[in-house]
Order: sequence, then structure tokens, then C-alpha cells
Amino acid sequence: MGGSRSRRPTLADVAERVGTSAKTVSRVLNEDGPVSPATRERVLAAVAELGFRPDLLARTMRTGGRDATVGLIVPEIANPFFGTVASGIGTAVRDRGLTLLLASSDAGPEKERTLVNSFLARRVSGLVVVPAHGGDHRYLRRERTSGLPLVFLDRPASGLTADTVVSANSEGARAGTAHLAARGHRRIAFLGDRPAALYTRKERLRGYRAALAEAGLPYDRRLVADAHGAEAAATAVHRLLALSDPPTALFTANNLASLGALPALAAAGRRDVALVGFDDLPLAGVVEPGLTVVAPDPAAMGSAAAGHLLSRLDGDGSAARTTTVATRLVPRGSGELGPPD
Repeated sequence: MGGSRSRRPTLADVAERVGTSAKTVSRVLNEDGPVSPATRERVLAAVAELGFRPDLLARTMRTGGRDATVGLIVPEIANPFFGTVASGIGTAVRDRGLTLLLASSDAGPEKERTLVNSFLARRVSGLVVVPAHGGDHRYLRRERTSGLPLVFLDRPASGLTADTVVSANSEGARAGTAHLAARGHRRIAFLGDRPAALYTRKERLRGYRAALAEAGLPYDRRLVADAHGAEAAATAVHRLLALSDPPTALFTANNLASLGALPALAAAGRRDVALVGFDDLPLAGVVEPGLTVVAPDPAAMGSAAAGHLLSRLDGDGSAARTTTVATRLVPRGSGELGPPD
């Protein structure tokens, strides 16, 4: 008897107490079929009396027969930022009995859609997508309406209103650029991702321009470089340093831009150029001087995305919401260099 008291009540226990079938209990809990008012009252009374709490797997099976998995699509698996995001999501959903499935779109909207359809065919319980630039997500309206939890991370969806989790991109870039201006720099370059219309790139450029305006500095288009990947970023840095009036400081707007800028400055023998990067790097404190960064919190972003998804699985029917995760400035040396005398 002692063991039976400690056992978690099941759907079958509720059905036995009421004297009906487990299918009828499921209909009451999920409100998806004809049940008499009297039977409904008896089922709900038994649920309360037994303390029955349906587990996530049973709930997702009742809401369309979906598998106990969550699909996550990122632009590139090799990027450590998205690896940490995946870890944050995986930890949260694993605690609820779900398995995380991870795939890379290689930043291509067509491949992203193929992966989404593949996950939908697997009957996943929910989807988290870091959208590739240029995609159109209106094709997911039917899935959203049917109740499938959808969360977009790092960038909003296109053509679809859905739960979204983003970094404080503009505020972080503003803080990083203002940090350089406060050290006396008047020629601060911006090294961003490509294409120029990419959401994160636009938001970080907006913050950069706001900091320049607050410091009374002009916006010089020649100091804005677009590059995707470390190699392209290194080439852009060499071009910037070759200007007749080169920058004395760089704001690199993503981790790959920082990875390109660091060796480019070293190759040019320019340890006097200040540098603040958006996104932290595993070895940022090892280089000399240490890399000053505006650090987002990818683990918190992943956790927030999982929180939205799980609340939708639990029946939250509120309007779509956007969560903005704060960044923090981490000074390590490179961003504290003043301009040359």
C-alpha cells in the first residue's frame, strides 16, 4: 500500500475511479470530443481528488499525436553562439521529457523550409527557428493556428506573427560604440555582417549610429564595411586601415567579424587600434590585449525560447510576445585603448 500511495496517478487511475474509459478521460482533459456534463464533472472531480497531472508526453499525444521532440533550426552549427543557444533549449526541454532535434539551414531560406517540413512530418511537439535572411514564413500560419508552438530566435519571422526571442542588439551596439567614443576615438569603423538588410546587422548599425550622434561624431559611410565570415572581415579591415584617414577604433558587429579583425590587425602591426566586438569568443581573454566585447546571453535566449514553447504546450493561448535578452559590456583591454597621439 505504501508504494501505491507514492506512485504518480495515471490516466487509467482516473478512468477506474470514474468507471469509464481512459479515452473518455482524455476527451474531458483535452476538450476534444462529446462527453455528457455529468461525466465531465465526475472526471474533473476524480482528477482533483487523485492529484492527477498529465505528463507532457501524454499531453502532446492528445493534441494531435505529436512526437515528444522539439525541432531547432539554426543557420550554422559551427557558430559557437548557436551551439550555446541549443544547449540552453536542450536543457530546458529535456527536463520536461522532450528530445531536441538540431539541424542547420546553412543560412538558406529554401533549405530552412525543407527542414521545417521534415520536422513537421516527424510530428514534432514544437519548433524553434533562427530564420535565414530572405525567407517568408507565411506558410506556417496553418501550423500556428492549429496550436503548434512556434518560436523564432535571434531574428523575427517574416510574414508571420509568432513568439520571438532576440538580443538587445541596438542597445548593445550603442554601448560598445559609446565605450570607444568615451576613450577619445573620433574615427570608429563598423564591421557588420552581410547582407545589409539582415535584422541583426540593421539593429546593430542603428545602435552604432545612435552612439555616434550622442557623441557628436559624424556618420561616415566609408567607415562602414560589410563582410560575411572571418576571411571577408580581415579583407575589410585591411581596406579600412588603408584609408587616407583610417579609423583608430573598430566595432565588429558579430563574432566572425572579430575573428577576422584580430589577425588582420596583428598582421598589419596595428596593436594601437582599439576594438570592441559584439558576441563573446572562447579565447577572448587569452589574446593580447584581451578582447573587449558586448556579450549577449545565448544560454538565456535558448532558455527563454524553450519557456515560450513549453508554455504554449501547457495551453497558453495569449497573444504572441517578444522577449529581448539584455547584453553586457565586458572590458578586457582592446576597447580601452585610446587613440594614437
